[in-house]
Amino acid sequence: LVRQLGFGRRWASAEGLVLMAGNPSTKNEDDTINDNNEVGYLKESSSSSSSKEKEEENEMALNTMHRSSSRPQLDLSGAAIQGNFEERNPTILLPNQSDDISHLALDIGGIDSPSWRSGTISDDNITIKATGGGAFKFADVLKERLGVSLDKEDEMTCLVSGANFLLKAIRHEAFTHMEGQKEFVQIDHNDLFPYLLVNIGSGVSIIKVDGYGKFQRVSGTNVGGGTYWGLGRLLTKCKSFDELLELSQQGDNSNVDMLVGDIYGGMDYSKIGLSASTIASSFGKTISENKELSDYRPEDISLSLLRMISYNIGQISYLNALRYGLKRIFFGGFFIRGHAYTMDTISFAVHFWSKGQAQAMFLRHEGFLGAVGAFMSYEKHGLDDLRVHQLVERFPMGAPYISWMEKFVQKGTEITAPVPMAPPGTTGMGGFERPSSRGNSLRSDASATLNVGVLHLVPTLEVFPLLDDPKTYEPNTIDLADHSELEYWFKVLLEHMPDLVDKAVASEGGTDDAKRRGDAFARAFSAHLARLMEEPAAYGKLGLANLLELREECLREFQFVDAYITIKQRENEASLAVLPDLLMELDGMNEEDRLLALIEGVLAANIFDWGSRACVDDFDEFKKRMLIDGNNRQQPYKRALLFVDNSGADVVLGMLPLARELLRRGTEVVLVANSLPALNDVTANELPEIVAEAAKHCDLLRKAAEAGGLLVDAMVSIQDDLKDRSASVPPLMVVENGCGSPCIDLRQVSSELAAAAKDADLIILEGMGRAIHTNLNARFKCDALKLAMVKNQRLAEKLFNGNIYDCICRFEPAGQVLREDSVRI
Repeated sequence: LVRQLGFGRRWASAEGLVLMAGNPSTKNEDDTINDNNEVGYLKESSSSSSSKEKEEENEMALNTMHRSSSRPQLDLSGAAIQGNFEERNPTILLPNQSDDISHLALDIGGIDSPSWRSGTISDDNITIKATGGGAFKFADVLKERLGVSLDKEDEMTCLVSGANFLLKAIRHEAFTHMEGQKEFVQIDHNDLFPYLLVNIGSGVSIIKVDGYGKFQRVSGTNVGGGTYWGLGRLLTKCKSFDELLELSQQGDNSNVDMLVGDIYGGMDYSKIGLSASTIASSFGKTISENKELSDYRPEDISLSLLRMISYNIGQISYLNALRYGLKRIFFGGFFIRGHAYTMDTISFAVHFWSKGQAQAMFLRHEGFLGAVGAFMSYEKHGLDDLRVHQLVERFPMGAPYISWMEKFVQKGTEITAPVPMAPPGTTGMGGFERPSSRGNSLRSDASATLNVGVLHLVPTLEVFPLLDDPKTYEPNTIDLADHSELEYWFKVLLEHMPDLVDKAVASEGGTDDAKRRGDAFARAFSAHLARLMEEPAAYGKLGLANLLELREECLREFQFVDAYITIKQRENEASLAVLPDLLMELDGMNEEDRLLALIEGVLAANIFDWGSRACVDDFDEFKKRMLIDGNNRQQPYKRALLFVDNSGADVVLGMLPLARELLRRGTEVVLVANSLPALNDVTANELPEIVAEAAKHCDLLRKAAEAGGLLVDAMVSIQDDLKDRSASVPPLMVVENGCGSPCIDLRQVSSELAAAAKDADLIILEGMGRAIHTNLNARFKCDALKLAMVKNQRLAEKLFNGNIYDCICRFEPAGQVLREDSVRI
């Protein structure tokens, strides 16, 4: 829990907290490094950096995109685990914490008596939010032992508030679970209410939620998680809830349950729709058998108990939903705990009794409902006007235990990848068409920590305003729902790992510290992949873009700010050296040939094949829109957004000449680049220098860059300035996109990009990450041109029936219905 929360040294356990550091209503002038707005966030800092200055420099670079001067955060630099390093819930010393912790919320259960360590009582008058039975049961103990007072919040209110928050804040929070398959459900925030919330703890509370702050407990049952655990302990001698669930994994309930087939000689009772495997009476078979308790397997007893309780909860919940005319039922609570077979059993019960008219849904973060709700009870939590696009969930390997980072970096020990549920299996035993998702083992608590993300509040993120329909927009082209597809891309990422580590280590000078961090990154990312291979939905809906972003986040977690920096610098220099010759060659062409050469240049003309009619058609459509002739005078585009990709030839010899052509035609150009480094992609911070070098060889680029504020007007004399005013040049500008990934999710872009997009009438998406891996199927309110070389054979075959190094050129006029054959190789 909390040892000491005043000024000076801070002690905390990293389990079971929802925490925000600092006071939203005050500003800390010294807060220059770590000042993200975060919920449930503990920021790990490795003590293995070569110098404090290097660590601070890296932290500042990583936090550029998320800065907020209104709220400091927890400082875990120099954090150390006290006592046994391998202890499950270690005490953590925070020696450099100087900001007061103002937002801390706990959900404390009332069953277990905690084991309290001796500690120094805080001299400060510390009060924190708490809910749950334990907030009352252990209030005196917390005050006596730790000097901490609890501000108790109503449990039901917190549960509902937490559920409302998560359903609003997390895009893929709700999911269904049938026959071992997890499928995420997109919730329309404008159509969330009413719904039924079923919280399964020791008992069961069924709550009808009609709106924010509007709810009533309409029913419940005393047969819940406590019943399962209590009877299980008596009948099986299990010592823990997890042990009891472990037993159920290996159980065969037909050895104790009486099935319909037992009554009808192995036959179905088809007249009323009951299969032979349906349970007629839980534990009913034990009546007619001359056996003692010791003659029955504990595994069978545990499974029978689990099914009996889960089925009844599902049935009671559906009957209440029927009573109030609701078809949306959310289940949560300690009883579920992400256990696949429990969710399947509840789902089958709801499906069976409703005849498929209602469905059970579950929440990824259901274990945090009470704690999040207690947190939301703070008057100044800063989340009143929260919108889903302002929240970014990440999965650092260090969260929530610092020991993860310490193990990876300091000890360098072999990390066994967390193993969740084994692949679905069947036993052929009874039930309402028996669930089939039981695995061979229950994931451990250590594995479960990899489900817990870090929720970053980034107020500067917005929805891209030019999306045709943000509600139906799906960024990922490859969703990885196909297990073979998942295996393939995991293999690609693992094969690329050694080369990426070598580049990352080289970017840090090849020091011993960099080598250790490189090895730690490889282990950590491999553990992520192993976790996702076992349970692809562990981190939410998984697409290829999510995997690539996870890799970049993992690199940054181990303090590799820009793994490709030296390569990018070298390629930029080489490309800038040949740019003058290219521009001279382009200027010698007629208008139509020049436009074709520019598109070829973006797509690497030396291996580009225009043999496909569809590509020619799309280019011809774009050419008609761009070129002006006597018969069809087209107005030039007002503003074009160019989403740039790689450093080097890609941006210097491809996108910059294309931008120059648009400027020549009177179009304002905005170069859109990454906020943070990702592979060899150019960043928004790097572009002005590249443009400045290119401008030395082109007056048009120079004047446009000056008009866009990219150059200091030192090179231009006053006379030249006055002379040029009569012939104004449209500005060339640079904005950051708000992300640090090779792909881009246009539901979350920087406010700077959103503002620049409002006057744009042309979008150019270039590169595999932004035009193929994501946004290939995106529709926009304005014209869009998508250009990319396909650098993966499997992707070329799957999406385009083509080959590696083929290219696409897709032009989509605003409002045009997407042609099925609009993309070919």
